[in-house]
Amino acid sequence: GYEELPKAVNITWSSINFKTILQWQPKPSGYFYTVEIHGQTSDVKRKCIQTSETECDVTDVLRNVKETYTAHILSVMPTEMDNFEEPPFAVSEKFTPYSQTLIGKPEIKAYSQKGSKLNVMFKDPLTPYIFPNGSFQSIQDIFQHDLEYKLYYWKDQSSGKKDVTTKSRKFEVSIDSGKNYCFYVQGIIPSRRENRDGQESTVLCTSVGRNILDEYGTEVFIIVAVIAVSVITLAIVLPVVLCKRKKAKKARAGRQKELLNGV
Repeated sequence: GYEELPKAVNITWSSINFKTILQWQPKPSGYFYTVEIHGQTSDVKRKCIQTSETECDVTDVLRNVKETYTAHILSVMPTEMDNFEEPPFAVSEKFTPYSQTLIGKPEIKAYSQKGSKLNVMFKDPLTPYIFPNGSFQSIQDIFQHDLEYKLYYWKDQSSGKKDVTTKSRKFEVSIDSGKNYCFYVQGIIPSRRENRDGQESTVLCTSVGRNILDEYGTEVFIIVAVIAVSVITLAIVLPVVLCKRKKAKKARAGRQKELLNGV
């Protein structure tokens, strides 16, 4: 009977850029799960009906991203017999996509360093939701003015980090001319209490004026200096040694000549 079926436990919501996966435990044996999504103002929607999995993609039933939802994980028998008995179920914590989905990594599209200016252009992460024309909505399309981005940048091989904020998709910052800089971009929603900071983009570095010392540090400088001193020393000592050997050879030749003349 239904009353003997285990209930789901450890129910969690996992959501990045509004793609939302519901997960729970344990793995079923001899029964299945069915997921019901309950919204505050929307009808109950069923997903992953009679599944033997312990996760369910519920993205498409959370389209009203500002609504608050709960998930009921029903433990059901494998048959579809008429049974008026309500199956046992477990209830998840509340979930509001707009305030809880994580912001994914922005994509750096282009960057350049010219003189004392660093320019960075990037692209918003896309969501699974689409416009009527079939194109995917970006997180900017959904969050609008609630979303901003920060550029974190610092001199290559330095720990001093600076940041600047924008609501557009590009940055222009003043830097020291001739110095290489590293940077990354991160989405932020200041109005949130939790999950304010999004995932960080890939760290990239410029290569303007990069030299062997920038690449390998002081160790190479020391090695180069030692080699240079050795070459200079050899350049000074070798002619002196050769000159002395030449004079000694000439002196021996003179003595041998004197001995031959005496004989």
